[in-house]
Amino acid sequence: MSAQNTDGARDAGPARLVVIGENVMDLLPTGHGADVLRASPGGGPANTAVSAARLGTPTRLLARIGADGFGAMIRERLLGEGLDPAGLLAAEEPSALALATLGPDGSARYDFRMDDAADWRWRDGELPDELEPQVRALHAASIALFREPGASRIEALLRREHGRGRVTLTLDPNIRHDVIGDPAAARALALRHCAQAHVVKASDEDLAFLYPDLSPSRAAHALADLGPSLVVVTLGGEGALAVSHGVEASVDAPEVEVVDTVGAGDSFMGALLNWLDRHGLLGEDPGKRLAGMGAADLEGMLGFAASAAAVTVTREGADPPVLADLSDPAGNTV
Repeated sequence: MSAQNTDGARDAGPARLVVIGENVMDLLPTGHGADVLRASPGGGPANTAVSAARLGTPTRLLARIGADGFGAMIRERLLGEGLDPAGLLAAEEPSALALATLGPDGSARYDFRMDDAADWRWRDGELPDELEPQVRALHAASIALFREPGASRIEALLRREHGRGRVTLTLDPNIRHDVIGDPAAARALALRHCAQAHVVKASDEDLAFLYPDLSPSRAAHALADLGPSLVVVTLGGEGALAVSHGVEASVDAPEVEVVDTVGAGDSFMGALLNWLDRHGLLGEDPGKRLAGMGAADLEGMLGFAASAAAVTVTREGADPPVLADLSDPAGNTV
């Protein structure tokens, strides 16, 4: 059976943000012993789409949904979050799985099961020929960027939209070393993607893979030299930094009690996209829109995104905040 559109979600308005990438069913530890796990829909791009939507940016996820019970749970989550259903395709392959283990500090490590998964098996005609006029940004991320046969089709989509210049291209490589294939080929592909993106968000671990001999700050400048107008780096408990047109700014991570880090970087990315959307920095002529960001703008953006990530790490699993979670008692957004 060929893939086809699903429907039935509540209407959150025309999507201004389109995200492409995978869903993954996370199998998370519980307090009931090592042999009792909790299945929780996740996947970096899906989490980012949910994060942006919860904060108020109408969002569509372009994704192939597995034809199994896990796929039904994934679809229910996405539709329940109000994501535009137009991008959700019913596929015949199974869902991707990830067994998560948590370190003493709450940091998550994943053991993936995904060779036959639906998420990277894009076929001709499944991705849109064009994006609607109201779409301001196209975000691509994570494992789907690297696994064929879908990776080549995603790269062609990004290349096409870069040439059109009508939307801001944003990227989070979110590099998973054990599932991206040959490291040299993956590094070259990731840098090629970064070169045509207008905004790149990378973790310090991503940068250690891409530029093993450079500090996070120097690596961020090296990425910016490839062409992006804005490079953002997450540094875990050390906060985050951003580089834009030679201007650099940084913020500390909020001090919170960490439950686990599942989905923290994705919440950060969704909040970053929401902040850029609310400040009119996404859309046609992306380089010009982003050119005027000064240090104060970068700090405000980083502070908002870091606050979203901080809320997420106080919760189990990938559970990003809503806007009210990021407001002071007077109702002002942080």
